[in-house]
Order: sequence, then C-alpha cells, then structure tokens
Amino acid sequence: EKPYKCRDCGKGFHWNSHLERHRRIHTGEKPFQCRECGKSFSWSSHLDRHRRIHGNAEKSGWEKPKREEISAKTAQKRAGKCRGCGKNSGKFFECRECGKRFWWSSHLDRHRRIHAGEKPFGCGDCGKSFSQSSHLERH
Repeated sequence: EKPYKCRDCGKGFHWNSHLERHRRIHTGEKPFQCRECGKSFSWSSHLDRHRRIHGNAEKSGWEKPKREEISAKTAQKRAGKCRGCGKNSGKFFECRECGKRFWWSSHLDRHRRIHAGEKPFGCGDCGKSFSQSSHLERH
C-alpha cells in the first residue's frame, strides 16, 4: 500500500518526500538552477545531467545541437553530434516540461499525459481514469 497519494493525479507513494518531489510536475516548481546559464529544473538529477553540457561537452568532443539551428521536433530526437566525426551519439525524445528523456516517441507521448493531466483510460465499473492503459489493467 502506498499511503501518500497525489491529489492531482492519484499516483501513490511510500514516502511523503517522494510525493512532494512528484508534486513539482503539477506545480511547475523548478528549485534547482544552473549557475552557468540560469536554466532551472524540477529535480536535482536533471540539473546534474544538464551540468555536463557545460563542463564535459568540451572534454568529450560532444556538443548539444543549438535549438535555433534545427527544428524543435528534430531537437527532441537528437542527443548530440560529434564535432570530430559528425556521428550522432544517439537518439532521444525529451520532455519540454521536465527534461526527462525517452528512447521512443510513444513513451514521451505517454509521459506528456502526466503534465497535461490527461487520463484517457477509464474503468467501466467505478469510473476512475488513468493516464496509462497498464494502470487501468492493474486497477
């Protein structure tokens, strides 16, 4: 049993601290700010990952594509391009709301429902709705 429930989406947590961290999805709170560029993040782990573009990008030879150089849709799909050989380091789909990355666009689409509050999968018995079909099946 997960006693701490989110009042916005119904997601349950074992610990209140995890619920508080989760609530940032709904509130938009971004308390972790990059000292280099000022970009803010909801989670410290996303700030830690972001910091690598400032410090390690130069050392590793990888650079993040500039958004003004490529379309927004392409930017979501590209993890970076090597300045030396031109190869892509890998493809990902990034959530614009929280920075979370996915290997498949369908997983990003599913994730976006959290931010949008969409719950298209409804239980025919009790009427409760879910953002993912697997959550309905588990219910």
